[in-house]
Amino acid sequence: MSNPKAIFSILLLVFLSCSSDDGGATILEGSRLDEMLAEREVVLANVIACAASNVDPTKVSVFLYPRPNASNIRYYETVSAEDDKDDFSNYSLREPPLFDVFNGFLLRYEVEPEREKWVIVTFEEGGMVHVSNPIRLKQLSGPTEYLSDNVIVDFSEGNMPQFTWVDGQITDSIIYFHVISDAENELLSGTYTLERQFQYYKLENVVLNITEETPPTLTMDTTYTFTLLAVSEDNWVNLFSEVPFIIEN
Repeated sequence: MSNPKAIFSILLLVFLSCSSDDGGATILEGSRLDEMLAEREVVLANVIACAASNVDPTKVSVFLYPRPNASNIRYYETVSAEDDKDDFSNYSLREPPLFDVFNGFLLRYEVEPEREKWVIVTFEEGGMVHVSNPIRLKQLSGPTEYLSDNVIVDFSEGNMPQFTWVDGQITDSIIYFHVISDAENELLSGTYTLERQFQYYKLENVVLNITEETPPTLTMDTTYTFTLLAVSEDNWVNLFSEVPFIIEN
């Protein structure tokens, strides 16, 4: 006798392979994450990525840092948040639009999910497939807050300003990603701290630094921007802040 569970699984897989789902980006046939990783050398938890709901609540941005030698960047997602996030067979390849952030230093997938779900981003580097930790989309249960008055800039040390901030309504953030960029949107520094404080360009409390070169000294009477992402344990951005500043003589 045929196994009804096996038949149902096959029918479900065929349906998902032929449908466009709710985000408008087609799920590609025969493209589960576990299939792609089979017989490949894999490095887990080695892609920096997170996700945030946009100001437009129907859209979600999935951010990633593509290291300089990264290639073949791919985006996978589950059907719902109830799926086992650690089972790679639950993730299907999709091809949503991909945009530059900070002139390409970071990248951003833009999706329009009707449901909350899990997301994984991969890329190839050094002959291996590198895989991000699962990212939990929370656009319905915990949409990202967009605030700027929660950040205080202290100019007491001149061209080495100190930034401090407080969490928004959601307080389970465990790490903070901050970027200093110039008027041309070029990333000058990209750093992570566990503390709600960062000083340009002191690294005593920095736990992860993606700045590729020594950043320039900030100059007087020049506009810069401080961007902050407060990230939860499951890689969802609880808080997004963007604060322009000028170091005055």
